[in-house]
Amino acid sequence: MEKIRRDKGKTFKIVSAAVLAAFWLSFLAVFAFSVVEKRMFPLYYECEVYSAADEYGIDRALMLSVINVESGFDPKAVSAKGAVGLMQILPSTGRFIADRKGIEDYDLFDVGTNLDFGGYYLQYLSERFSGLRETAAAYNAGEGTVRKWLKNAEYSADGVTLDKIPYRETETYVKKICESLKRYKKLYGKLLDK
Repeated sequence: MEKIRRDKGKTFKIVSAAVLAAFWLSFLAVFAFSVVEKRMFPLYYECEVYSAADEYGIDRALMLSVINVESGFDPKAVSAKGAVGLMQILPSTGRFIADRKGIEDYDLFDVGTNLDFGGYYLQYLSERFSGLRETAAAYNAGEGTVRKWLKNAEYSADGVTLDKIPYRETETYVKKICESLKRYKKLYGKLLDK
């Protein structure tokens, strides 16, 4: 009987240690995942991003998502098509925005200017399109291109909402923006609220 009690005690200790180890391992795994996720969806240039987003009435998480997807927060990024800076503004788009804002001299590599122009452009597009998918598609493929898609019944049943995005690059881009937006809201929700 004494041997059975000792065996039960050993078994209890082993099971308890295993449960405790499993708890700590799962805690560490969740913590490690959170750290990795925050590295994939960082908060850089917070003051400048928040300022531009707030000025133009753009969701802060959306601004961060566009920057993350467009440049990975590299202010010196240049795309194959010549888009530059954090928000990957094309020189022609930069001229368009500068003309509308009455600015003659600007540098799209300057973080503040790039974020200001990017916020302005997101506001401009969001006022012209019905939702996030259409706005993000226009940011990537261009306003005129998205307008053509909306007029085509193959891509839009109602002329307002995109049912299908014919460019694979733009479709992938819109999915990345939507996923990034969800992650930023999940990771930093209240911090990003105005």
